Amino acid sequence: MYQSHLPVTTLREEPADAEVPSHALMARAGFLQKLVSGVYVYGPMLWRVIRRIETIVREEHDRAGCVEMLMPALQPMELWVESGRWDRYVQDGILFHFRDRKGSEMCLGPTHEEVVTDYARRMIQSWRQLPVTVYQIQTKFRDEIRPRFGLMRGREFLMKDAYSFDADEEGMRESYSRMREVYKNVFHRCGLRFTIVHADSGSIGGSTSEEFMVDAVTGEDAIAVCEETGYSANVETARFRIPNPPPEVEERPMRREATPGAKSCEQLRELFPEVPLEQMVKTVLYHVTWPDREGLVAVLIRGDREVNEVKLANHLLALKVELADEDEIRRVTGAEPGFAGPIGLPEEVRVVADGSVQGVCGFLCGANVTDEHLLDVWFGRDLPEPEIADLGMVQEGDLTPDGKGVIRITRGIEVGHVFQLGTKYSDAMNAVYTSRNGHQRPLWMGCYGIGVSRIAAAAIEQNHDEHGMIWPLPIAPYAVHVVELKSGGKDPAEDLLASRIHDELEARGVDVLWDDRGNVSPGVKFKDADLIGIPLRIVVGRDAHEGKVEWSLRTDPRDKETIPWEEAVERAVAACREAGRLGAPRTPVPV
Repeated sequence: MYQSHLPVTTLREEPADAEVPSHALMARAGFLQKLVSGVYVYGPMLWRVIRRIETIVREEHDRAGCVEMLMPALQPMELWVESGRWDRYVQDGILFHFRDRKGSEMCLGPTHEEVVTDYARRMIQSWRQLPVTVYQIQTKFRDEIRPRFGLMRGREFLMKDAYSFDADEEGMRESYSRMREVYKNVFHRCGLRFTIVHADSGSIGGSTSEEFMVDAVTGEDAIAVCEETGYSANVETARFRIPNPPPEVEERPMRREATPGAKSCEQLRELFPEVPLEQMVKTVLYHVTWPDREGLVAVLIRGDREVNEVKLANHLLALKVELADEDEIRRVTGAEPGFAGPIGLPEEVRVVADGSVQGVCGFLCGANVTDEHLLDVWFGRDLPEPEIADLGMVQEGDLTPDGKGVIRITRGIEVGHVFQLGTKYSDAMNAVYTSRNGHQRPLWMGCYGIGVSRIAAAAIEQNHDEHGMIWPLPIAPYAVHVVELKSGGKDPAEDLLASRIHDELEARGVDVLWDDRGNVSPGVKFKDADLIGIPLRIVVGRDAHEGKVEWSLRTDPRDKETIPWEEAVERAVAACREAGRLGAPRTPVPV
């Protein structure tokens, strides 16, 4: 490919809205262009990366016996109502939905569980057709409240989603295990370092799910990991043990104290330095939305811990939980925000407590009176023992669930998510098959998603430097970048050798980008080469008369060797063969 033919202009400045390296570097290199917030044009170079990723995804799925198909992005509301998910997605505010000219409610698919279940209930009739796994690579749509990070959180994105159908739970688990291996192979082949973590099933549902997280300091997901024990989980679902138990205290009568302006635990510590955070109980009020009603819930949690809203929503079987607003707090407590407490709340307010409050005695809490708190409060004496659940957020230094390791919080980018759905959708949508003994049984389903466009962004987050991107060879837009220093007829020897290298590589199945631009200085060419990040580089310069070139890798462009051009070609072919990206030989078309 001739670089002069690419409709791309590189930029020296980062776009103002770029928050992470992948977004900034792809925008500067002309890989993507923002159309509107969260929606991007994929330029020719990025599209080549995407196609490379798709090829790896297809090869691994096809090798595992999966069958590719394509489902429509436009979906009728009726299927979503049938599955019971319409209200939740509408409540979450991420569903693009509208009415067509006939007045029918439709949506643009953020996911395809309903459509594929409808397909399966029409096509799968007998146990003889099971097991089967279908997949597609398609554009998804989600109306993100805050699109950000370029391709990592957009409103339109490319995704691979697969769905397995089995006769029973054992078969579903076998399909899940097989797909888990497929995912490991995909991400290894894409050149990514990743961690598999236990995860929340969220609006997809199911009994078990795991996320594949690309390790990156800029990742928007927090991960709880322990190298000693191998424990790993998304912080939304992480289970843990608290290392610092509450202190033992002497029992005293409950008392009321004036606490003017003290709305936080830190401010209360200044007034009562003898009371540690472990002996305070916060009362956090939430507005909760269920399918059939709304209401307030008070969550009790230790003063040094934070509420995990994902766990809370799951425990309450709620569509949505959000912090109560100030007017709601005043209405149910009679006090200004910051002074809520568990004693004296209206009966309409359900009280649940995180497990961190167990064993906390003689604690400090809000009094439901402005500028007042209660001290020496005891569960079972001054208020009933609360409903206990795991509602807390894991923190750095917590212990693993078995108590044998210490948890560290790292960052990651979710690029894949696998679910054991069970019969959630088949029960709701009557997707059944006829078993061996002639009975009607529900299909057992699994669901498996890969963010195809996210992989491209995640690869850059893991592989870049101050000069630009460093693409892993398996998914790079081109394998080799031939940089001709004096192109455009300025040096016939360079032109001839660069052309010869380009044609030889193409003929050997290596895709190559030839910087043949004649009106660009060598300095600009090197800067652009570093920015674009093609992994193998051959520089054709002053040694062209002797048939020699400069060979280097983008991972370390300072480590350069001057070698015969034939050796450079052999090195490139060998590297591509090892990376599994040698293509069919091509005969270049004269230009």
